Amino acid sequence: MKTDHPIYLFLSAGAEAFRVLTGGQRLIGDYRFSSLTIKGLERRLDGLFEPEGHTGPVYVVEFQGQALPKTLYNLLTKMGLYGEQHPECDVVGIGVFLRARDAPRYPSRAGIAQSLTQAVFLDRVLPEWMDREPDNPYVAVFAPLLIEDDDELRTRAPGLWRTVQTAPLEPAERDILAQVLEFWFFERFRGLTAKEIWAMLNLLTPIQETRAYQSIFAEGEAKGQAKGRAEGKAEGKASALKRQLTRRFGALPAWAEPRIDAASIEQLDAWLDDIFEAASLVDLIGPASD
Repeated sequence: MKTDHPIYLFLSAGAEAFRVLTGGQRLIGDYRFSSLTIKGLERRLDGLFEPEGHTGPVYVVEFQGQALPKTLYNLLTKMGLYGEQHPECDVVGIGVFLRARDAPRYPSRAGIAQSLTQAVFLDRVLPEWMDREPDNPYVAVFAPLLIEDDDELRTRAPGLWRTVQTAPLEPAERDILAQVLEFWFFERFRGLTAKEIWAMLNLLTPIQETRAYQSIFAEGEAKGQAKGRAEGKAEGKASALKRQLTRRFGALPAWAEPRIDAASIEQLDAWLDDIFEAASLVDLIGPASD
């Protein structure tokens, strides 16, 4: 299951997302979240929390969804590069792993008390979060990573969606969590169309009344367009990509939307994976003249 894109999106929701993903660590004071590329060596920091108005630590968060022996050394390198440019800062690294078995063997002292780096294993901390805070929307969005049985996940889907939609959150935060949950349901149930997934998430609400249905499908149906299974799935991914591109680069130029709409599912997946590494819209999907 692809995780880099939704993990970045999740962290952008702020302090509560940081607390859940790091196993309970809290941000003290105000922090600014971003993704940063260190110039010269072109090293991208997946998640960066910088203090605003105080001298608290800077947190460099790196997510790893597969086993790579160099992961923690990579994290240490990025911490050092940031610290070299900001020597007045106290930099702390947090490596987040999907599974404990994927943790690299070296450096052997990483993750221990007082270490520069900390390690968090989602397959260990997320079940505890689900037990302790089942109504926390920041926890609910991780259910597709935790619930292995497809039938159980289908059954719980409406409740998970309601947890996000009814939580006392700012609209922007709720939209982020909804996108994360939606993204992982698309990845988990690759054989379903966008309509089928939205029906799964909104079993107690007629799909025609949902905001997602109206924004993704209503216009096409008004024009009498018949969507096949693959086309419907591509449309859902295209819509998600447009939202993220607008969030990252601002309003899309007129030539960009038709290119996205015409792209294959494989191309859309590639763009979604690379969106936070791209320096610009053109860098990601190419120039207007192509």
